Amino acid sequence: MNDMTRGSAYRHLWQYALPLMLGNWFQLAYNAADSIIVGQFIGKDALAAEGAAAPVMNLVILAISGVTIGAGVLMSEFFGARDGEQLRRELATTLLAGACFSLAVAVLGILFTPQILRWQAVPDDIFAITMVYLRITFVGAPFTCFYNALAAGLKSVGDAKTPLRFLIFSSVLNVMLDLVLIGALDFGIACSAATTVFAQGVSALLAAVYLVRRLPELCPRREEWRIDRPLLGRTMRYGSVTALQQACQPIGKVLIQGQVNLLGVDVMAAYNAVTRMDDFACIPEQSVAQGITTFIAQNRGARRYARIRAGFRAGLLMEFGYWILIGSITALFRTPIVSLFVSGEGAEQVTALGSQYLAAMTVFYILPAFTNGFQGYYRGMGRMGITLAGTLIQTSLRVVFTVLLAPRMGIYGIAFACAGGWIVMLLFEIPLYFLRMRGREGEAAA
Repeated sequence: MNDMTRGSAYRHLWQYALPLMLGNWFQLAYNAADSIIVGQFIGKDALAAEGAAAPVMNLVILAISGVTIGAGVLMSEFFGARDGEQLRRELATTLLAGACFSLAVAVLGILFTPQILRWQAVPDDIFAITMVYLRITFVGAPFTCFYNALAAGLKSVGDAKTPLRFLIFSSVLNVMLDLVLIGALDFGIACSAATTVFAQGVSALLAAVYLVRRLPELCPRREEWRIDRPLLGRTMRYGSVTALQQACQPIGKVLIQGQVNLLGVDVMAAYNAVTRMDDFACIPEQSVAQGITTFIAQNRGARRYARIRAGFRAGLLMEFGYWILIGSITALFRTPIVSLFVSGEGAEQVTALGSQYLAAMTVFYILPAFTNGFQGYYRGMGRMGITLAGTLIQTSLRVVFTVLLAPRMGIYGIAFACAGGWIVMLLFEIPLYFLRMRGREGEAAA
């Protein structure tokens, strides 16, 4: 456990965020490796099918993680306040309610997959394989929910290293299965989806075993295994807003994917490849934001308000440093990176399109670095409405800009649409922060 209410803010944030970033890198490396294996051994149609299914599954995953992030904020507050009973009750409530929700999502997703793909305007020549892939991945929703709830419990007490170990193991397992079953034995895209679901189940099982054996003080006791209605209400107030916020981006991506699909299979394949690089930029930035959230929530629970501002400044500096790293890598290696994802006929055109997109994003990645930092601050302060409003603004404008720019500029216009949404989001969030700080200073002076 890591008590963030004492000691250096920089040290706590590094110790917390670095394992999360490493875990996300491994998860993203798996996602990239999966796409590389599919593109190299099955073909660009399969790569395009995965790209068409990805926004839908991201919607499900981020909705689940949104609820568990909201629950994690509450658990961090209880830990900071030294209230172990409430922490355990919150974990039990999240697990039980999440199980019901994720099972319903899996069943409905499998039933309505054809309609979802028609709404996305998925081309007829890849419709069948996309439907098979998406239906199988829906099966993994309960495993994703179970793992995210347990990981939120561990992270709320400052333990970000243990979830990292589980992510590393499941990612390596997934890649090895893909190499054997797809690369060596020539199975199709259904195998790629099945190995993903299997790896999700393994990570959930490992998290459960670890919690029982190594951290019994966090395990709900027999009488605590029930849905606590007052806690569920608080969880839903935090989690539903966060889930809606988390769901906004994949909903936007589904709409953007519809515009991408109209540009043809080459652009679809290129966009699927470059969004993997987008993930390498943005998701580790979200890891730093999670560190900011946990740091602020623990100190808010302990009523150590003087530490909150220092922790936020430290987090923003970490976000800026990560942009320098990822921007440099993208600028230097964008063409070789894209070329990893596709081979054979049409590969040169796909690579050229992807490289064009990443040339612009090299600069633009600084924008989500700061939007994520401010999101982490507001989430830790319990101001979920501000995080939701900022995300709604960013997502809706990104979709509008894509509709306007993509038909005229192609994949290059999608990059500028991203930048436009992030800029407006910052223009919304930054003034609110300074107004809040000014108000507090006025209260202190009075």
